[in-house]
Formats: sequence, C-alpha cells, structure tokens
Amino acid sequence: MRALLVANPAATTTTRKVRDVLVRALSSELKVDVAETTHRGHARELAVEARADGVDVVVTLGGDGTVNEAANGLLAGGPGPHVPTLAVVPGGSTNVFSRALGRSRDPVEATGEILDSLRAGRTRLVPLGTASALTGDPGTAEGWTVPRWFVFAAGIGFDADVISRVEAQRARGRRSTGALYVRSGVASFLLGRDRRRPPLTVTPPGEPPVDGLFLALVSNVSPWTYLGARPVNPSPEASLDTGLDVYAMGRVGVVRMLHHLRQTMADRPDARGRGVHRWHDLAELELTATRPQGWQLDGDHLGVATGLRVHSVPDALRVVV
Repeated sequence: MRALLVANPAATTTTRKVRDVLVRALSSELKVDVAETTHRGHARELAVEARADGVDVVVTLGGDGTVNEAANGLLAGGPGPHVPTLAVVPGGSTNVFSRALGRSRDPVEATGEILDSLRAGRTRLVPLGTASALTGDPGTAEGWTVPRWFVFAAGIGFDADVISRVEAQRARGRRSTGALYVRSGVASFLLGRDRRRPPLTVTPPGEPPVDGLFLALVSNVSPWTYLGARPVNPSPEASLDTGLDVYAMGRVGVVRMLHHLRQTMADRPDARGRGVHRWHDLAELELTATRPQGWQLDGDHLGVATGLRVHSVPDALRVVV
C-alpha cells in the first residue's frame, strides 16, 4: 500500500524528530513517501498530485489547516472511489478533526492507531462541508467564490476576527495557545463594533431568516474547538453521522456572553437562552452580512465577504478511523 506523509514543519507541536519516528513506524507497514510543506496551499498541491499518482493513503502531520488543505486537494476532482484515503496525525495546537476521529492527542500513539486501523480495514466515508463566499457584486453569480471544502467548521464575523487577531500575533512570533485565543476573543468582543451593531443574518432551508446576529458558527463535528484540553461545544449534537449544525448569537452584553461561554464549556453543554439560536442537521444554509466580515474555514482566516453559502456533502471523503 502506497502512502504519502504530508508534514507541516511549522505546525505548533510538530518536530523533525517526531516526523522521523512516524516515518519509521509507517514504513514498517506502508511504502511511504514524505513531503514537507513550504508555503500556504502546499498541502493541497501535494494531495492533488497524490490523487493523480494513485496513492492509496495520504497521512497528514500538522494542524487543522494542513488537514483542510489536504482534503481540498484530495477532493479537487470531486468525491469518488479513486480518491485516496485520508489519515490524520495530530501536530497542531487544537487538532479538532483528529480528535473527532478518535485519534490520540500524542502523534506517535495516533500513528500506531492508524496502522492498527489500516490492518483491520477500519475506514469510513464521512460528510464534509463546502462554503462559497460572496466577495464581489451580490447581484451577479461572479460575486461568489468557487466552493471550498471544510472538515469541521466554517464561520463569518466574530470567530473569523478572533482567528485574524491570533494569526497576526503568530506572525510576530507568538505561540498558538488557548490563552492567546482567549485574549484575542476578549479584545474582539470588547473592542469590535459587531456585537453593538450585529451585521449577520442566517437563512436555514425552509425557515424565515434570523437577523441581528454577530456570531454564526457552522459545525460538522462536536466539539467545535478546544482551549487546550477543554472542549468548547456550542453545538453538542453535531456529528459525522448528520448534516451541519449552527450556533448563532444576537446582541448580548458582557455578563450574558460569559454565561453562554460557560454553557458551551460545561460537562453537559446545552447553550440556550436569550440571544442564542441553534439549528441541527442542516443540508445547507446561507449567511449574509450588511457589511464586509472576515470568514474562516477550519480555523484559517480567508479574507472578507458579505455572505457564505454552505452545503453538507454526505460520504464525501474516506478516512481512517
């Protein structure tokens, strides 16, 4: 069985020593080629080549951004039986999709689990999401970008602003940690204008639009993210066995925002109350904004937009479980 290990040397918890250990372990069972990413989008390019070359398994070693790029490369020609299987080794700071697949947080242990699963044939097709952003004239089809795949989350507005602040700090040499996300979230909430003049509207299929929102999180898995080992779980019903879930929030003050945050981090999360809106198992939805907002997929800030069209695609990609 042929495998390609796509390693991101810049990922938070990835080191060359760890990579070499994983290569030796994988090589005991697989014919492994190794490629390190050197620029944004490189993992996508490598995955496109792996599909064209008939590779059986693409293994990612990196964070959720590396997984997202690899999935987009594997599915560049659309889902189908000839798409290589994806295996995910955690190497980032949060590793949401890896944890959703049940992988150990330790990359060496996770590699052993992947090899055990490959021997036993434990793979499954999972649903993924696609998102197209409105970045141009809303009156023309050309205003919408080509749909891009996401594996666990999409969002526009507040969450993308937090990610943008974190990425700016990382560009200055700061390490990605839970504390950095918390500080960035507090700054975005207190200093941003969106919670005072909420710009977002969510339009679920077959339902009237809900406007006056400053936060709209689309989830393909649960939890939505992590602060270290602590799960943040606004949509606890989300799973790889259903469509997409949405958690949205309207205008709230500091006290109520903290209350809702505590709800999402409870042992039995069930965020409800004034200003909270939730939808479960959606096949599609549209998010619009009255002014340009940042948007993100799988924790990567992708620019500004005034709308997102989001779809759930069943049985999109085969993964090792």
